[in-house]
Amino acid sequence: MAIITLSKKSVQKQKGVVVLPIKEYERLIKASVPEYYLTGKAAKRLDKLVEKGLREHREGRTILASSISEALTKYRK
Repeated sequence: MAIITLSKKSVQKQKGVVVLPIKEYERLIKASVPEYYLTGKAAKRLDKLVEKGLREHREGRTILASSISEALTKYRK
């Protein structure tokens, strides 16, 4: 078993310490990302936007870029 030494001053400064198993930590991280469910017109608008993007991708009208600034530079040409 590993021994962990914590400074009382450091723990008080940070207002506590939490020790979790890795799997529990990863589950909490995944759960911290909010989920949004669209309904009605907003959902239909998003569906159409995704369909349009997929169609443009199939037709080869999209570009490959590693960042937004690179994409904007390529798009402006």
